[in-house]
Amino acid sequence: MIRLKLRLLLQLVVVGGGIAAVAAAAVADTPPQQVIAQAARKVVKLYGAGGLRSLEGYQSGILVSPDGVILTAASTVLDSEQIDCVLDDGRRYVARLVGVDPRRELAVLRIDATDLPAFPLAAADSVAPGTRVYALSNMFGVAVGDERVTVQRGVVAVVAPLEARRGAAEAPYRGDVYVLDCTTNNPGSPGGAVVDARGRLVGMLGKELRSTASGIWLNYALPVTELAAGSDAVLTGTAAAAIPVDATRLDPRIVGAVLVPDLLDRTPPFVESVDPGSAAARAGLRSDDLVIAVGGRSVSTRAAVEQALGGLAVGDPVRITVIRAGSLEEFDLGPRPPAGEQP
Repeated sequence: MIRLKLRLLLQLVVVGGGIAAVAAAAVADTPPQQVIAQAARKVVKLYGAGGLRSLEGYQSGILVSPDGVILTAASTVLDSEQIDCVLDDGRRYVARLVGVDPRRELAVLRIDATDLPAFPLAAADSVAPGTRVYALSNMFGVAVGDERVTVQRGVVAVVAPLEARRGAAEAPYRGDVYVLDCTTNNPGSPGGAVVDARGRLVGMLGKELRSTASGIWLNYALPVTELAAGSDAVLTGTAAAAIPVDATRLDPRIVGAVLVPDLLDRTPPFVESVDPGSAAARAGLRSDDLVIAVGGRSVSTRAAVEQALGGLAVGDPVRITVIRAGSLEEFDLGPRPPAGEQP
C-alpha cells in the first residue's frame, strides 16, 4: 500500500510539471556542510599592505572565473607592490591588480592560474529579506594556508541604500546593499563571499563601516548584480585601470591642491587648503574634501594621489573625484602641467 501511494504521488508530480520543484527541493536539502565546503573553495585569502592599527594587511576575495579573476574590496591592503593570494587548498600566487571601480569600491585582481573553482556572475538575481545565507571570509586572519575560511550563518535582514562612513570619510557607494543579521564587520572580512542555502553567490562582504545616522557598525554585502556590473566595467576598460606602481610621484600642489601632511604611512588624502588662483581653486576644490579618485583611478592615500598624478601625461585632463558632505563630486582641473611648473 505504501509503495502504491508513493507511485501515485510520483505520477501526480510528473503530470503536474513538478519535476523541477522536486529537483529544487533536493538541492535545497543539500547538507550545509557540503554547501559550505563547495563555496569555501572559491574564496581566497589576500595579503598586502598594512600592519598599522586599524590598517590590517589582509582581507578576503572571491574567484569569479576559472582563469583566475578575483573580486575583492578596494582598500589600503591593495596599496602594495605585491599582493599575495592563498587558495583554499593552500596554493599561493602573486595577484595583479587589474583595476578598481571607485564608486562601488570594488577591485579586480588576477592570478596566473587555470581550471579554478569559481562563482558565475552571469545569472545574477537579487534576493529578498529573510533569505538564509552563509558569509565566508578570512576574518581576523585565522586561515593562512589550506585551512578553511571562517563561516557565519544568518539571514538578509533588509535591503536598503548604504549610508555609511569610516572615520570622517563617507562611503561613496549609495546603492542598495544587503544588511545581514550576523557580525561580518571584522578585520579580514571585506571581500568575502555571501551565498544562499544552495551555494549561489548572493554578494560580497563590504568594508568596515559605521552607519552615518546611528554610528553603529554595519554588517552588509554588496549585491551580486553590482559585482557583475563593476567587474564588467573594469575588465572591459570602461572603468579606470590600476595606477602603475612605477609611476613617478607628482606633488598635487602642481594644480594648486595642498593635502594634509603625511602623519602616517597611509594618511587619507584630505585637502588641507587650495592655492588662490590655481587650477584647483578655479575648478571649485575646497579644504576638507577627501580625494578618492584621480583620473578615475581609485586613491586612498596621499602617496597614491601623487602617484596617480604622475601617471598622467603632460596635457592629459586632471579629473579629481572627492567626497564632500557625504556626496561624490568630480572636478576638471584642466590639462596636467609639466613637472616643476607652478600652479
